Amino acid sequence: LPLCFPEKLWKMLESDQFRSIWWSEGGKCVAINKDLFEVEVLGRGVCQRVFNTQHIRSVIRQLNLYGFTKVQRDFQRSASLPEFLSEEAAASAHSQILYYYNPSFNRAHPWLLGTCKRR
Repeated sequence: LPLCFPEKLWKMLESDQFRSIWWSEGGKCVAINKDLFEVEVLGRGVCQRVFNTQHIRSVIRQLNLYGFTKVQRDFQRSASLPEFLSEEAAASAHSQILYYYNPSFNRAHPWLLGTCKRR
């Protein structure tokens, strides 16, 4: 039987084959490096394709359909100008990283994966 979207996502996160997607927040969130994901996962040939798409927006749509919500990262800003500017540069590098949360998708509770249903 083919795997459903959450099962494929879980296998990718647990695999050491992908650098573009990982567990974040102690296994409570999924982190995706958008640019690297597009090359590493979505840019694969037909035979090696993980998802039936080549577009990140389709993957994001699937995340939303399965109850994932985008999590905004809050960065504390420094008061000094040089530190603020270096923090801004680091934050812009992080802007390519997308974070998604689903209470039924938690690394510490794999048995909840079965409750992760499509809306």
